[in-house]
Amino acid sequence: GVGRKAAALLASPPRASRLTARPFFSVAPAGCLVRELIDLMGTGRRVTRLVLHLLLVPQLTELDLSRCPKLVSKTIAEMVAHRCKNLSLLYLQGCSRIPSDALVDLIESLPGLKKLGLSETQCNTQVLSAIGSTCQYLCELDVSDCKRLSPESLFHLAYDVTAGSFSCQALQVLSVGGLESSARSQNLVRALAFVLLALPSLRFLENEFVSEAVYEIFRQQFKGAQIAPGFPSLEELVQRRMAMRTDKASSRLTLPLKELLEVDESSLPIVCTVCPHLTKATVLLDDGSALSPAFSSWHALSNLTLDCGRPRQLRELLSVTAIIGTQMQSLSIDGFVVKDESSFHVLLGHCPNLRKFSASIFLSLSCQSQKSTDWGAAFVPPRFSHLTEFTLSLSSLHTSTPSQPAPGLRANLTSVLKNSPGLESLVLLYLPFCLDGVFEKVLEPRGTALVHLRHLSLLQCKVSSSTIHLLLAADNQLDSIHLDKCPDIYRRDYDELLRRVSKEGFDLHIEWQ
Repeated sequence: GVGRKAAALLASPPRASRLTARPFFSVAPAGCLVRELIDLMGTGRRVTRLVLHLLLVPQLTELDLSRCPKLVSKTIAEMVAHRCKNLSLLYLQGCSRIPSDALVDLIESLPGLKKLGLSETQCNTQVLSAIGSTCQYLCELDVSDCKRLSPESLFHLAYDVTAGSFSCQALQVLSVGGLESSARSQNLVRALAFVLLALPSLRFLENEFVSEAVYEIFRQQFKGAQIAPGFPSLEELVQRRMAMRTDKASSRLTLPLKELLEVDESSLPIVCTVCPHLTKATVLLDDGSALSPAFSSWHALSNLTLDCGRPRQLRELLSVTAIIGTQMQSLSIDGFVVKDESSFHVLLGHCPNLRKFSASIFLSLSCQSQKSTDWGAAFVPPRFSHLTEFTLSLSSLHTSTPSQPAPGLRANLTSVLKNSPGLESLVLLYLPFCLDGVFEKVLEPRGTALVHLRHLSLLQCKVSSSTIHLLLAADNQLDSIHLDKCPDIYRRDYDELLRRVSKEGFDLHIEWQ
């Protein structure tokens, strides 16, 4: 039925729009139709070769075949190359049945590509060479987990040996995760350094060894670096980049990277020096005595993830958030220990402009000594006008330690929920205190908090069914509630909730086990 409907739509004669006088098959409708049909039928495994034949029309500018990779063969690739020459976006993730030579022919027929996804395909050095020589407008490329690629393949993407010129100069995002090499391979690090220096528009390079390549660029000790014949040396690339600088007064080479993953804390000062424009970073913290002051030099940083290899005191982070907290839009912390519950409040107070916050933290025994504190009067609650996602996971530093009441964290949670008018997603995991009182305070008076809440997930949290009914009766946008392993929710409670959802006609999914 869907195939016949698609055929009828695609066979319909063009008709003018009353407002714009454009053809019926304008760019957006054709692309949206393909995406909608493939998503719909791909989920139910109803995509057929006939449907693909119907959808491959000249008007397409976007084509995503990653939903049906098993159907995409050399024949389909040839059909795309012949019919869809106006594509600016092509996703072929997982389409491993297309031979490398067919990928080359396909790429060479699509010079207007701006986004290309080839992860988990037969992409090899020849394919990257074809991309480099053909796709001068390419902005995003994903060739992660392509087993036929090697570190040396990357040279052919950034430089055309035949023409003696640089390629893909508009490329901004490049994903080469899973590139096959031996552990800590110097060849891979140098290939990544070559790419970073040869592509002046690159904003994000995804690979676990990128920070090491940045370190190599900082040191600039390239003597003896093995570069294949015909390619410029790393020294020549450095000279070229220095000549391209807009700030001639500075003698320091910097990269325009905006995002960097897996930065070791020990290399943080160097990364901050070479990549001063980062807006997003994931930093792997060691067991050092104090956090690096280099964080303060990232004036554009707005998205920060901190992952502790070993537990560290949360109060150590306060010196960092005191400086850059106001610019944080997304903050994720994992592995910190809370000994003083007021430190969590101070941390949140430093970051009033958050849109997303996630914390997986440990509670220390010393938190128990603060039970007598009047947390309701101990602090002025911050207001988070932009917060849409909040995730909090608590666990004991010692697994044998009994659950702790954590009154300060409970008061902070209440404050956050009450003072985040735009909150859409709330995820709470393993909280050691009952949430009934929290939600009662948050939802009183009615209609002042959680009015935009859509997703609620409570994993192994203490909450009663009466509180879930309270949330159902409140003013919000809830469409999913997950109550997995909540000890106070029983089968009869779950059945009663389902009956209410059905009776009152809520468009809501409740999950419990």
